[in-house]
Amino acid sequence: MRHAKYAKRFVVIAGFVATAILVAFSLPSCSPTPGDTYGEITRPPRISPDYAGAVIPPNIAPPNFRVLEPGKAYFVKIHAPQGKALHITAKTGAIHIPQSTWRALLGANKGQQVSLDIFVQHADKGWQKFQSVTNTIAHEDIDDTLVFRLMKPIYNWWKDIGIYQRHLAGYRRSLVLHGRSFGSGCLNCHSFVNNQPDTLTIGLRSAEYGSATLLARRNTVDKIGARWGYTAWHPSGKLAVYSINKVAQFFHRGGSETRDVVDLDSALACYMVRSEQVVCPPGLAEKDRLETYPAWSPDGKHLYFCSGPLLWTDRDTVPPKDYEKLKYDLRRIPYDLDTDTWGQVETVLSADETGLSILLPRISPDGRFLLFCMCQYGCFPIYQRSSDLYLMDLATNAYRKLDINSDCSESWHSWSSNSRWIAFSSKRQGGLFTRTFLSYVDETGKVHKPIVVPQENPDYYSTLLETYSVPELVAGQIDTSKIRLARGARSAPSIAVDVPITGATPKARPLEPWQERE
Repeated sequence: MRHAKYAKRFVVIAGFVATAILVAFSLPSCSPTPGDTYGEITRPPRISPDYAGAVIPPNIAPPNFRVLEPGKAYFVKIHAPQGKALHITAKTGAIHIPQSTWRALLGANKGQQVSLDIFVQHADKGWQKFQSVTNTIAHEDIDDTLVFRLMKPIYNWWKDIGIYQRHLAGYRRSLVLHGRSFGSGCLNCHSFVNNQPDTLTIGLRSAEYGSATLLARRNTVDKIGARWGYTAWHPSGKLAVYSINKVAQFFHRGGSETRDVVDLDSALACYMVRSEQVVCPPGLAEKDRLETYPAWSPDGKHLYFCSGPLLWTDRDTVPPKDYEKLKYDLRRIPYDLDTDTWGQVETVLSADETGLSILLPRISPDGRFLLFCMCQYGCFPIYQRSSDLYLMDLATNAYRKLDINSDCSESWHSWSSNSRWIAFSSKRQGGLFTRTFLSYVDETGKVHKPIVVPQENPDYYSTLLETYSVPELVAGQIDTSKIRLARGARSAPSIAVDVPITGATPKARPLEPWQERE
């Protein structure tokens, strides 16, 4: 009797489950698809961020986006010549692309196009299909790690600054070092050797722990008792050239960008790793000139840098007289590593020729191209809307302004280790917040339409009140732990150096919060 009772209950429950399944299948889907019946709109859809008409890395994270067309339901089909298409339905315009299937689609279609067919359902018009959004998948990967600084874009607050690393094939972001780890200090000017994560330097400024430089190598951390500015490592890793800058920030009364920065004084110094000594080669610390932004050629035989005439004798007044007339030349100096000898400085491109200030030279690892920016005057392009990116062919020294520029500031660029990708900073999304963009550079030097670094949340950039700074492409994750870096930042210097510069040497002085820069 008991078994018969349980059997009867099982039959009743099974009947309820079967009925529920039949009802579920008979109800309209909450995310219907357009099927074969839809109208067509003869224009591309409006999407944000703008992921259309670009060349994208085959190892990039899914570029999630928002469809800005009104509707009550959305359907996206992502397809390429090889592999299974992705079908995505959404009640809102927020489109989230599955990572695993996206990765498989890109991997199977290198060199091919990937298309997005976007459908929007309206209450009165039914489904409508827009013109396809199409991108090209490059053959070459981008370096899988982006190292950058994240900070508030205000001039009088520097207590929430961190350096992070981002895995570009996904959305994972991890902290490298934060200012709160050493008395709410400032950190910047992170640099590497040959796009590799094994050697890392970070400039530190702290009222409590002093101004110094962290040097992380092979999971060991030293603290050098000198503040390095913009740093360029020789490809051998045996020496690094860095800038010493006496920085001042000031403000204009009006305009789209009221902030400005001037180097009241600057010079270049060279740190020799084995001897732990600093030397200042002739031509890199002239008393009547301002030297900054060093960059090595990939073969290590030339150091490129920017140099401008010192137009003022008063190195304390801010802003100095004639600051708006200062324009920097692009120069270089030969170097022989075997004999540790330097040659004579020569001008590669002069401000007199361009009429603009030449800044931030970075050479592609294959030695073919030199990427730089130019603006109306001075040394700090991120605060000038006039700053644009230019590319020089080093075989001919011919250069051109790139088509990827916007009407806002472009600056702070770096190359991938295979010379096919660049990352750069741009304020094109509204003019205030700096974001990192990626562009493909083909073998002829054509630089293709950039895309902003994809984020998991399609609305990430429209709600982010922080700015990205100094994006560096690195071929791997930094292994040195943030705990070890923080301990190094709080420790006493383990390497003491003397900087043998006289005359034009910027004197060390405490930095106020408002002297912080993007």
